[in-house]
Amino acid sequence: MALHIRTCLVKENPQLYDEVLRPTGLRVTQFTLLMATRRLEPVTVKRLAKAVVMDRTTLARDLKPLERQGLMRIAPGEDRRERRVTLPTRGQQAWAEGFPLWEQAQAHAVRGSGRERLQRLLSDLSTMGTVIRQR
Repeated sequence: MALHIRTCLVKENPQLYDEVLRPTGLRVTQFTLLMATRRLEPVTVKRLAKAVVMDRTTLARDLKPLERQGLMRIAPGEDRRERRVTLPTRGQQAWAEGFPLWEQAQAHAVRGSGRERLQRLLSDLSTMGTVIRQR
């Protein structure tokens, strides 16, 4: 759920994150996929799509350039319908380069919103996610 909440925050201000991540050559959408994959790997495309709140078709399209750049590896899963996503060494390096920059953007968002306000928002979103999952 925390990954979902962070994804929502990024979607509110992608320009800030794109600007901060510019030295890496990655857009925030791409970096978010690296972060989610690193946290969940090995992860299926289906589970990754759910974590980053994307439909599988859009996710598959967004993964292709990362795979071509050697930042993601997509391989068959346990059955023919499943595909697993992992970060090869280049993807790990890209994450390591971008993460401190990501943290800078997060700190800027906290300063702009106020830590207490942001914590309330995250708590409310987490509660809402729990309620939704219990349906």
